[in-house]
Amino acid sequence: MKAVRLLLVSFFVLCVSTTNVVANSVTDQTYPEAQAEVIETFLAIRQSIIDGAGLGKDTEYMDQLISFHAYGPKFTEFNDGALWNSAENEEHERTLFGDIVDPEGVEKFWFQPDSLNVAVYFGNVANLTFISDFELRIGGELHAVENLITLLFVKTKGEWKMVHEHHSPVTD
Repeated sequence: MKAVRLLLVSFFVLCVSTTNVVANSVTDQTYPEAQAEVIETFLAIRQSIIDGAGLGKDTEYMDQLISFHAYGPKFTEFNDGALWNSAENEEHERTLFGDIVDPEGVEKFWFQPDSLNVAVYFGNVANLTFISDFELRIGGELHAVENLITLLFVKTKGEWKMVHEHHSPVTD
C-alpha cells in the first residue's frame, strides 16, 4: 500500500513539476523564426492595404488582405465597442480600405515607437500587439488613427492567419 501511495505521490509531483516547466517554457520561449514570419505577414497585410486603398472593395488587393484571415466560426473581432464575426470583419475591411479611404490615401500605416510586440506560443500561435500610428485620407481630409491593436495569429498549413482582431482607441 505504501508503495502504491508513493508511486501516486511521485506521479502527481511529476505531473505538477512538468506542468510548471511547460508553462514557463511556453511563456519564456521566443521562437525568433516564427516572430520574423509573423512580422513579415504583418508587413504584407500593411502593403495590401496601402496598395489597394480606395481602389474598390473587390480588387486583388482587398482579396489579398482578406486572405490573411482564417474566417470561420472561431474568428472574432472587437471593434467600435462591438463583437464582429467573419462576415462583418470582411465587409468592414473591404469597405474601409477599398471604398472609404481615398485612392493612395494611406499616408502612414505604422506603429508607435517601442509599441510593437510579437509573442509566439508553441511556435504556431502568435499575439501581435501595437499602438497604431496611421494616417488615412478620407474625403480629402487626413485622419489620424491611434488605436491599441491586437492581432492573434495561428499558423495553419504553413501560413500565419488572423483568427482574432481587437481595436480600441487609446485613452489618456
